[in-house]
Amino acid sequence: MTQSITVVKLGGTEGVDFSAICQDAADLLKQGRQLVFVHGGSAEANSLGESLGAPPKMITSPSGYTSRYTDRRTLEIFLMAVNGKVNSLLTEQLQVLGINAFGLSGLDGKLMQAVRKDSIQSIENGKRKIIRDDYTGKIETVNHDLLCLLLDAGCLPVIAPVAVSAKGEALNVDADRAAAMVASALKAETLILLTAVPGLMKNFPDESTLIQHVPQSQLAAASEAAQGRMKKKILGAEEALKGGVNRVIIADGRIQNPISNALSGNGTVIQ
Repeated sequence: MTQSITVVKLGGTEGVDFSAICQDAADLLKQGRQLVFVHGGSAEANSLGESLGAPPKMITSPSGYTSRYTDRRTLEIFLMAVNGKVNSLLTEQLQVLGINAFGLSGLDGKLMQAVRKDSIQSIENGKRKIIRDDYTGKIETVNHDLLCLLLDAGCLPVIAPVAVSAKGEALNVDADRAAAMVASALKAETLILLTAVPGLMKNFPDESTLIQHVPQSQLAAASEAAQGRMKKKILGAEEALKGGVNRVIIADGRIQNPISNALSGNGTVIQ
């Protein structure tokens, strides 16, 4: 595998156009580009949770990052929605387009090994709370050989954001940071984070304040400008650059040809 690899993270929020992304991927693969997909699925997990009487509970860490509180029941709902439905339907869309997509999660073949957090801290009504029954983790290693095996076999890996703990437990992991770890493991040329906005904005949600370039040295300032989920994307970008990825592009996933659009420099380019 000598050619450069592009890792694409498909946001799991409402509005991201999976069919446009898949069609664009089909065209790029025909041009000889190598792609790996990592996807989210928060919207799907939220609606399944609601219908099962277990609505999502979001927690905010002392440093301002939001994440899903994942007890065992929430983990099982997350597996059904994200690893079950989103991963399978995305793989199906790609197969319909003639792409030999291979859907898997980090649990399969120990693709992504993570450390389960003993406890996490949450700020509620200004008070700090310790949570101990949370099935979330921080990815430590990615099985590079397994990914190369799939790519060499002509497959497009489609990865759900579930990792495996040292004890073999399934863990919910942040999809942006999972994509960053996958991109680092493959020494990818580019990591594209497709989302439901055009990129990082100075004054969210004013799209005319899009920040087009962020040098690595200014990531701390960019994190200050980031609102909500965008904070995790900036963190993912930082981890990817540290891991040897050449550039990270946060780009619009709601438009036609979103991958090509990002590769031609549209969005927020961080390098």
